Amino acid sequence: MTAPSSPRPKVRLKPKANARALRHGFPWVYSNELVTDRRTKKLAPGTLAVLEDEAMQPLGLVAVNPESKIIGRMLDRDPEAAVDAAWFESRISRALEMRENLYDAPYCRLVHAESDGLPGVVIDRFGDVFVVQPNAAWADAHAALLADALVSVAGAKVVIKNASGRARGLEGLDDQNAVLRGSAPDAPVPVVMNGATYMADLAGGQKTGLFFDQRENQAFAARLAAPGAKVLDVFSHVGGFGLAMLAGGAGHATCVDGSAAALELAGQGAAASGFGEKFEARQGDAFDQLAKLGEEGALFDVVICDPPAFAPSKPALEAGLRAYERVARLAAPLVKPGGYIGLCSHAEDLAKFLNASARGLGRAGRRSQLIHTGFAGPDHPQLPQLAESGYLKAVFFRLD
Repeated sequence: MTAPSSPRPKVRLKPKANARALRHGFPWVYSNELVTDRRTKKLAPGTLAVLEDEAMQPLGLVAVNPESKIIGRMLDRDPEAAVDAAWFESRISRALEMRENLYDAPYCRLVHAESDGLPGVVIDRFGDVFVVQPNAAWADAHAALLADALVSVAGAKVVIKNASGRARGLEGLDDQNAVLRGSAPDAPVPVVMNGATYMADLAGGQKTGLFFDQRENQAFAARLAAPGAKVLDVFSHVGGFGLAMLAGGAGHATCVDGSAAALELAGQGAAASGFGEKFEARQGDAFDQLAKLGEEGALFDVVICDPPAFAPSKPALEAGLRAYERVARLAAPLVKPGGYIGLCSHAEDLAKFLNASARGLGRAGRRSQLIHTGFAGPDHPQLPQLAESGYLKAVFFRLD
């Protein structure tokens, strides 16, 4: 790549910072690891700079944000790399190649942030419509180049910027959505996955409109639902697990969610899939609905609980684990003897989440067998050096 047209600023690690981890692939520099002198503090969020170790040896090109706890994100091992159209096209091409090998339909996560060499960038694909979450200041500043690369490499007709989520707030970024290329769809987009049709609201739905990360776990849940089974999907969003289990042969699915809009989309998806008469929605607080179902004496062959991240940060860890334990305790009595329960976490350490789930099942008086542990699908690759890239865990139990 050609050298940048003007000298880039330089930022330097403190003597005790772990330069070895960065050399071996760790992509982040924390604010307490960088020399933050007056010059560094004045750098605009998203500035590209050359990162040096304490001996002034270059480690690579980083995006700097003095307002973030993650003050530096490694963009390229070449400190002279030009972050231009060709650079973005190369990253998108590499990501696209793997997804096209994995899936026979253009519905997937195209870019999974650091794992795909685009730190802080999430891109979900819905045919020729792409929803981008530029969750880091550098990516927000380069959104136009990113959109151009999606058009030229992936054939995008529409590129939507989704600015929701906690991550952008931590970077000091706004929450204003925008259409970067083309015109946003004026109706939900149907997505066929695991034999069911899901309706994704790309403009007003949660995150990018659909959670592709659970695809493989939903397929496993469908295997548990014997023909005619009665199943329950709690925190269902647009019916992720419920519709997959109906497609797999379940006789009836109840979906529970706090969002009436999400449940409306779930119902539309059930109708589009051809099993609308087997679908039931219950709108309300999930904990309240679990308790009410218990009072009603409801029993299901398979119960799935996929709550939002109860512990999005380390300070919230203990409270989050208690919440996951409570979910398991309330859901367990709804499972028939010999039936199955699936519990999901979007933030926890696997061992801690598994222990919390087992405690909840035990407190409900149920004996359990762990039969499967699932993670996000391969379109959500993990960066081995970054534990946070492997956030999703799903544990499935058979209950006596």
